[in-house]
Amino acid sequence: KRNLYMIIVLTAEQPVRHEQHIINLLFENGLNMLHIRKCRFTDEEMKKYIGTIDAMHRERLALHSHHYLAAGMGIKHLHFREKDRMNNKYSGLQNDYRLSTSVHTVEDFNALGAEWTYAFLSPVFASISKRGYGMEKNVLDDLKHKNNPNVQLIGLGGIDENNFQKAYAAGADGIALLGGIWQSGDPVNSFIQCSRKGLLF
Repeated sequence: KRNLYMIIVLTAEQPVRHEQHIINLLFENGLNMLHIRKCRFTDEEMKKYIGTIDAMHRERLALHSHHYLAAGMGIKHLHFREKDRMNNKYSGLQNDYRLSTSVHTVEDFNALGAEWTYAFLSPVFASISKRGYGMEKNVLDDLKHKNNPNVQLIGLGGIDENNFQKAYAAGADGIALLGGIWQSGDPVNSFIQCSRKGLLF
């Protein structure tokens, strides 16, 4: 089930200039999945946002909120926060959607059931977007202890074009980019660098 070089991008929670145009360019350059983290959006804002992303990419979108809009918009993937997973908010949805979740220890990752396609484990490095997060402790050295054959482990937190290969080398099945994309100055080029270097890894 190992899918080397899977690259996921998470949207910033705050608006980014030319955001949807950048997203379409990321998909054109081979982005595997985009996770939409716009929890503060109204339903109409979310529909409008999704509507500006080329419809051919709908199956590669994942919703972190507004899950009830997914079916009507052709979205097949739902993401659940750790807290919502603990509260079984995903119950009954695994037959109709691909599901992902977030964990913060490799022990929690190893305990996940086969209903989860992949899980974000963070922070791999000190966070780029959340100042101070991951400075004291990160999970990079824990990746070698993963032993869940049913779920892919996606490294998240502080990952950019200069360090992502360390996450792969430590055992991640893929990487998730957030600050490494949106705070890079050239999001599309940063993604392309990760993509190309991944092929050389």
